[in-house]
Amino acid sequence: MNIAIVHDWLTNFGGSERCVESFLDLYPDAPLYTTIWDQKEVRQFADAQIITSFLQKFPGSKKHHAFYLNLMPMAFERFDFSDYDVVLSSSHACSKGIITLPETVHICYCYTPTRYLWDFWHNYINNPSYFGIFNFLVRLLAPFAATYLRTWDRAAAERVDYFIAISEFVAQRIKKYYRRDSAVIYPPVDVDAFQISATHDDYFLFISRLVPYKKADLVIEAFNELNLPLKIAGDGPEYSKLKRLAKKNNIEFLGKISEKDKSDLMSRCQAFIFPPEEDFGIAPVEAMAAGRPVIALGKGGALETVVKDVTGVFFAEQNAELLRETVRTFRPDVYDPKVIRTHAQKFSREAFKHNISAFIHAKTAEKKTAPHAYHNR
Repeated sequence: MNIAIVHDWLTNFGGSERCVESFLDLYPDAPLYTTIWDQKEVRQFADAQIITSFLQKFPGSKKHHAFYLNLMPMAFERFDFSDYDVVLSSSHACSKGIITLPETVHICYCYTPTRYLWDFWHNYINNPSYFGIFNFLVRLLAPFAATYLRTWDRAAAERVDYFIAISEFVAQRIKKYYRRDSAVIYPPVDVDAFQISATHDDYFLFISRLVPYKKADLVIEAFNELNLPLKIAGDGPEYSKLKRLAKKNNIEFLGKISEKDKSDLMSRCQAFIFPPEEDFGIAPVEAMAAGRPVIALGKGGALETVVKDVTGVFFAEQNAELLRETVRTFRPDVYDPKVIRTHAQKFSREAFKHNISAFIHAKTAEKKTAPHAYHNR
């Protein structure tokens, strides 16, 4: 089976890039197509056969790829996949829009319908933290580009033979915006990097990139009125603003931390705080892999990873008072770390690779026996 892998861009290493790592583990000889690769920031793919687009040579593309979004449809459509039996696109933006031959199986592992075009559009446009000094210019020009991109994005979804969503929550949105059905395979979490600690400390923990939708401000507002220690780890454009928001010395900012420090902090916290509405949410699963319970917003992907009163507890809305009351009544000793970690194992990297491989083989065989049924609707 001759297979190619496609990813939107490689300018930072996050959850979607961890999926690409697993795809390459499964298919080490597969070339990896992408629009832009920042070799200094994303060194994990140095041994892979990476094929970039014409955008790779555009000025500033590695640091400001968002300014070239209007050209990305063209970039993906120019790639030639005529020699491949299977193409696996890894997409949260434009990579699903590749063009393949009728006999080629195109499977899209979809992290989300393109959020800045659909349900997250107003958040991106109206929040200055996303674009800094360029926010005024983006707000002026983006609506014109977005109309074209939405039309293209909807048409691009028609080119996919089979969709895989990272959660039931995302599957519902694929159905809403693309009118396509999808299977669900949860993304991989490096469960083995986390271990249960023999003891835990008295602090609560929040780890995230500090951008508006992660809702660190909500956590700080809640803990400003609590006489309980909170550790905040992570960096981002909201860092200075959030430090000013913290009124009491019970809130400690740790900045950017190493993976080893993250594992240690998670294993010893009373609970991990998770307030955003995420498509999946890897951090809560990492905390559970360390045997610690999660206090999560009862929406989005957390509803599929956290088990109420077994691996954590939910608060209903993104409201500081609701979070505050949930923390006040939280009792960490009623949770069994071994039970929590066992639950996290279902999201392991090994489980992910097994499920992806089985899906690809099944759909390749299915298309061979039904060569004219190009869409699984």
